[in-house]
Amino acid sequence: MEEELKCPVCGSLFREPIILPCSHNVCLPCARTIAVQTPESEQHLPALLHPRSPAPAAAAAPGPGAAAGSAACPDSECAAGGGGDHADKLSLHSETDSGYGSYTPSLKSPNGVRVLPLVPAPPGAAAAAPRGAGPASSSLTCPQCHRSASLDQRGLRGFQRNRLLEAIVQRYQQGRAAAAAAAKCQLCDRSPPEPAAVLCEQCEVLYCAACQLRCHPARGPFAKHRLVPPPSHPGAPGGGGDGGKGAGGGRKLPTCAEHDLENYSMYCVSCRSPVCYQCLEEGKHGKHDVKPLGAMWKQHKAQLSQALNGVSDKAKEAKEFLVQLKNLLQQIQENGLDYEACLVAQCDALVDALTRQKAKLLTKVTKEREHKLKVVWDQINHCTLKLRQSTGLMEYCLEVIKENDPSGFLQISDALIKRVQVSQEQWVKGALEPKVSAEFDLTLDSEPLLQSIHQLDFIQMKLPPVPLLQLEKCCTRNNSVTLAWRMPPLTHNPVEGYILELDDGDGGQFREVYVGKETLCTIDGLHFNSTYNARVKAFNSSGVGPYSKMVILQTSDVAWFTFDPSSAHRDIVLSNDNQTATCNSYDDRVVLGTAAFSKGVHYWELHVDRYDNHPDPAFGIARINVVKDMMLGKDDKAWAMYVDNNRSWFMHCNSHTNRTEGGVSKGATVGVLLDLNKHNLTFYINGQQQGPPAFENIEGVFMPALSLNRNVQVTLHTGLEVPQCVKQPKQPNN
Repeated sequence: MEEELKCPVCGSLFREPIILPCSHNVCLPCARTIAVQTPESEQHLPALLHPRSPAPAAAAAPGPGAAAGSAACPDSECAAGGGGDHADKLSLHSETDSGYGSYTPSLKSPNGVRVLPLVPAPPGAAAAAPRGAGPASSSLTCPQCHRSASLDQRGLRGFQRNRLLEAIVQRYQQGRAAAAAAAKCQLCDRSPPEPAAVLCEQCEVLYCAACQLRCHPARGPFAKHRLVPPPSHPGAPGGGGDGGKGAGGGRKLPTCAEHDLENYSMYCVSCRSPVCYQCLEEGKHGKHDVKPLGAMWKQHKAQLSQALNGVSDKAKEAKEFLVQLKNLLQQIQENGLDYEACLVAQCDALVDALTRQKAKLLTKVTKEREHKLKVVWDQINHCTLKLRQSTGLMEYCLEVIKENDPSGFLQISDALIKRVQVSQEQWVKGALEPKVSAEFDLTLDSEPLLQSIHQLDFIQMKLPPVPLLQLEKCCTRNNSVTLAWRMPPLTHNPVEGYILELDDGDGGQFREVYVGKETLCTIDGLHFNSTYNARVKAFNSSGVGPYSKMVILQTSDVAWFTFDPSSAHRDIVLSNDNQTATCNSYDDRVVLGTAAFSKGVHYWELHVDRYDNHPDPAFGIARINVVKDMMLGKDDKAWAMYVDNNRSWFMHCNSHTNRTEGGVSKGATVGVLLDLNKHNLTFYINGQQQGPPAFENIEGVFMPALSLNRNVQVTLHTGLEVPQCVKQPKQPNN
């Protein structure tokens, strides 16, 4: 509330606040400061562009208004220079255009509002004014909305004084002083603790002056902390408790600004101000809408209370939102720590895997080195042995050659020559070449792995979350169900599609009924009077997410349907919202219903609206691909009863059975009972069963069907209860 009690000019609590025509408030001393005197010839200028006298003259002769403003606003930045945002506006009028030397630079209050202080005209300014300029007048610019208001001969006294705001400020100052005196330092070693001087908003700790200097210096990590005065406590007067007096308690009732002896008793709606009886007697508000002050007080209080209720609701929502945001901060912190731990674990796992692979590769290098060394050492040993043998043979041969005994030489020469030749053959080509090279035939291609490491980064591709079924949009109609779902808010994981699954309506296995990107799906052709369970899940390239909660859907107990114009023969004419059928041809033509049945018990009736020349309409059921240009039942895709005005027959595959007496006429009603639990079909005429059950052991998917010509008109009635009591059937004539 403190911000509401501060003047927008000086930034301090209001002192003698007055109400401007724009409904904003300003201190009376500050109003004297920002008031501007302007000749009548300059009144068309904007309020912020009113000229002032030359600066030297103004400095030499400060007026009483400026002195009052200086005394009234000690906290204002009165030494601030001219604002740059006004310089462009001020430059619109040069010195030669206006006849004034310069303009007063704007000042900036502690609240950041730029104002123009009042600078009195220098002596002789009136004489130096241009010819034709009228007497000077005063104007006041609101520092908040920048609307200008002209002052009359009463000056600032013409503005009403906000006594209610003044009383609230007084109570607030008293309560704040009492609360500040009651607040104690939370870190003091003294007993009792010293009164608190400041409160740190970040630490939420009260400090006295000594503890604040010792424990909370304005440097280091505390430099950005904000220190504020100690808050008021609920029990302090004016601090939100009951310590302050009520509005008007013990205060003197305000008197009229123009009639000091009269209290306010009426309220002028046109002027939006309280008035006294003497003001009314003088005729100042003669044509205005004037109402009792108490009634308008209660009415405006009620309006303010109603508006406050709306603000209170929004404030409550804002508090809940702040709690949500704080919880979000905690979750973000926790998730950040979890992700850091996960990242460290993943990187450590990569390092461990690389270390293990390095050990494997080093083992391969060691084995290759040992193999090469073994081969070379074997070759060295073998070559050394052969060389020693060859050297010994050479030395022996040289000694033999030195001997001079021809017969002895010839005795061993042949064998010696062969040994030398064999020894020479041992040094064939390749025997004196290394079997292995010094180079290792091992090449490690680490470039792909290095690129992968460089490209290692976070990806947002995760399994999609659980979809949320929108129960308010899920519905059933007849034997079709409609389901809608959406992803949770603040979901960033991409979703490529959804999979909708439905059971068989009897608690059986789920099956996929839809796969796609839409979030709304309608499934037709379900069983009537059945309960289905549905669930949905989302998927993306990472995989399939978890299932949503199951929703239970109940189809209609009975079937509501009409004739189907899309599958009917072109000679069929439908009307009455596709519930009435007739034909343009003398030949029989087939029309089907819009419903399909494969389970349950279903009953519908057909009312004969017109019956001329004794035709043979046929009623029954059929497959979707039944032949539609001949009587129903003549092919193997239909099961029907055709009837004239005297008797009826059952027909399937052009086979006629069970002739039964009793026919139809205008106004007759034909009922069709399809019992797929017992797999039979029964017909009724005017509520009485027509013959025995017509067909048995029928299975599959069937649609209501009818064949008729131009002599018959039939209206379909659906959504009927299955007949419970059946009259005795007529005996067929064989």
